[in-house]
Amino acid sequence: MNLPKDPMLLLSVVNTKLRDQFTSLDALCEDMQADREEMETKLQNIDYTYDENTNQFV
Repeated sequence: MNLPKDPMLLLSVVNTKLRDQFTSLDALCEDMQADREEMETKLQNIDYTYDENTNQFV
């Protein structure tokens, strides 16, 4: 599955996958062959950052 390019859609897909399928952002990125830094930058641009404690972008 390709990740959405739209930041709001990306946020929704990533948080759902983190909640339901993956124990960490690193695991998600490895499985999806996604660049973690690029993903975090896109989501930081809409004021979301990854919280390791909740395993979600908040």
